[in-house]
Amino acid sequence: MAMFLLAAFIGVPLVEIGVFIQVGGWIGLMPTLALVVLTAVLGTWQLRSQGLATLLRARDQVDRGALPTRELFDGACLLVAGALLLTPGFVTDAVGFLLFLAPVREKLRAFLARYVEASMEARNFTRGESGRVGGGVGPGPGDARGPIIDGEFRDVTDSAPPEHPPRPERFPK
Repeated sequence: MAMFLLAAFIGVPLVEIGVFIQVGGWIGLMPTLALVVLTAVLGTWQLRSQGLATLLRARDQVDRGALPTRELFDGACLLVAGALLLTPGFVTDAVGFLLFLAPVREKLRAFLARYVEASMEARNFTRGESGRVGGGVGPGPGDARGPIIDGEFRDVTDSAPPEHPPRPERFPK
């Protein structure tokens, strides 16, 4: 994961610089800069309208007593889309605008759901109920039930309750 982030932090700016140079060569410097500002303005407008609609859908879900998981995911995608659109560059703008499309978010949601489900199945296989590797069964040391304590007991359910000594007075005379 760290290598992926390092590659992204180095690779994305390099790709953006290359695309800036290409687009600037085709249409010139000022139109290129105007296009970058225009995408940021359009992205902000789109984020505001879709974000408000998502917030209203989430409120409706909560009012009905349902958990707004789809709306929370859409809100997270819109947040990332807004950040990408405010970042100068054409590649990040393209990815940001793609995240505004509901079918793209739906495909991303389905992909992430499969990924999470697969990783949970793998985790359940490698760590059994006891927490030991290999899918072991039964309590182990440090199980949630706690350690086993050896002791003796006497069943007192059938006998009369023991007499308690009188309680001392709170304020002696």
